[in-house]
Amino acid sequence: MALSITHQIGALAGTPIQPESSSGESTATVSAAAVWKTPAAGLRCRARAPDAVDAVSPPVSPCRSPGLGPIRADLTAACSAFEVEAPTREYVEGSQKTGAKGKGVPVFVMMPLDSVTMNNTVNRRKAMNASLQALKSAGVEGVMMDVWWGLVERDAPGSYNWGGYAELLEMAKKHGLKVQTVMSFHQCGGNVGDSCFIPLPKWVGEEMDKDPNIAYTDQWGRRNYEYVSLGCDTLPVLKGRTPVQCYADFMRAFRNNFSHLLGDTIVEIQVGMGPAGELRYPSYPEQNGTWKFPGIGAFQCYDKYMLSSLKAAAEAASKPEWGHTGPTDAGHYNNWPEDTPFFRKEGGGWNSPYGEFFLSWYSQMLLDHGERILSSAKSTFENTGVKISVKIAGIHWHYGTRSHAPELTAGYYNTRHRDGYLPIAQMLGRHGAVFNFTCIEMRDHEQPQDALCAPEKLVRQVALATREAQVPLAGENALPRYDDYALEQILRSSLLDIEGCPREDREMCAFTYLRMNPDLFQADNWRHFVAFVKKMGEGKDLHRCQEEIEREAERFVHVTQPLVQEAAVALMH
Repeated sequence: MALSITHQIGALAGTPIQPESSSGESTATVSAAAVWKTPAAGLRCRARAPDAVDAVSPPVSPCRSPGLGPIRADLTAACSAFEVEAPTREYVEGSQKTGAKGKGVPVFVMMPLDSVTMNNTVNRRKAMNASLQALKSAGVEGVMMDVWWGLVERDAPGSYNWGGYAELLEMAKKHGLKVQTVMSFHQCGGNVGDSCFIPLPKWVGEEMDKDPNIAYTDQWGRRNYEYVSLGCDTLPVLKGRTPVQCYADFMRAFRNNFSHLLGDTIVEIQVGMGPAGELRYPSYPEQNGTWKFPGIGAFQCYDKYMLSSLKAAAEAASKPEWGHTGPTDAGHYNNWPEDTPFFRKEGGGWNSPYGEFFLSWYSQMLLDHGERILSSAKSTFENTGVKISVKIAGIHWHYGTRSHAPELTAGYYNTRHRDGYLPIAQMLGRHGAVFNFTCIEMRDHEQPQDALCAPEKLVRQVALATREAQVPLAGENALPRYDDYALEQILRSSLLDIEGCPREDREMCAFTYLRMNPDLFQADNWRHFVAFVKKMGEGKDLHRCQEEIEREAERFVHVTQPLVQEAAVALMH
């Protein structure tokens, strides 16, 4: 029985894996002659309105959201015949080199958060294999893979089990896909889109039970166990090692275990630096309903290690009275700026001498945390051919206010009077790291207007900061979107065709799409995605109109559909 792509991939994603079989030969024969042809000279077509809207699904929350054994050799060869012919790109720096022309933006796709099981095996192996093959056939550059600290070093310090990751990386290599690997030193669970729960290593949890101050703490004493507090970065609180030493040892073990893939299959190491892998404080935790969009969040500086640093900074500034606590008038997680004395626009504490002192200290602690881990990452992966990247959160709500309260509580000292992203870009630049930014797909008018959300203006500010710091900029979408309206916004943002930004040849160095799941393979979504990948590959050298590319995508989807269906049905037996 022939099933739709959605049903096949969905069934694979939720079906227990049976022992693999090598029986059977494909009888599928398809002509590739009509796919991705070079356009005829002088081809003319109608211009398409840039803001034409398909079905728009406005996001209702700010951040992230949440998947899918081997395809037979004959199908692999057939699918390969339909790969998109993308221009050769030098990954990461590529079109951002001085004087370089735009050469398109490579597209990566995030793999499911639970791609590796708690038993260190590949989850839904056959479905994963089929999905990777489909992505490769669509011209995707590669995939992004979370390598969870809580899985690999789960049971004992220094005891690493790379299990399922070794198999997944070999699977990606077999399909010719590049891999961005995320050193995920955070807990999975508690943030937007977290579809599974993977805690920190068991032995780290034991140390947190002994000393709860290892966890981030708010002014009401609530502990957050998503990530070890940066206040103890350099203290031997984890069974004789400092947190930074643990991260460095983990990255070194990864390098040693996968050295044969570095620079070839593994092209990027994204270094986790906080909750959701982002360089920030856990100021807006969704777990247990603590925070709801668009609340301002809360400062996370009340564990004894952070307070000790604050006290020392206050004494150094000859203001010891400022060192006892963080702001006590900054409201609660779900307040709005004008609800609080500290963040209100007129006479708010954020704009006082005390506010400047505290926010400078709080944000500098975050920058220092980034410096320490990047120093280890750079020395570990030097001369391996991989790039290092760091993810920065796209905190766009209340961006139109004077104080930018949600950014401040997260550790980004960005206000109407101060650029908080240039210091981050400069810090990354000192270590040759890529600035990876989220919320690329969002438009200002889609967001709640009363919360003064401005994702487009925020992306523009970040683009200008990375240009000034001469740091490569990469992007991600914050929420899963499949409509052409969002994909067109990603295209414009990735090509840095942003209102107010000078027109230039600079483009984003890469874009990572969230996320591989059954919805992506639904017929309409897949058609939109294939055309999107092709447009991203064309980049600013695009010499054909959108309609021609979309017609090619339609033919490509139609011709390759039997291959995807054949592979999916074969894998179910």
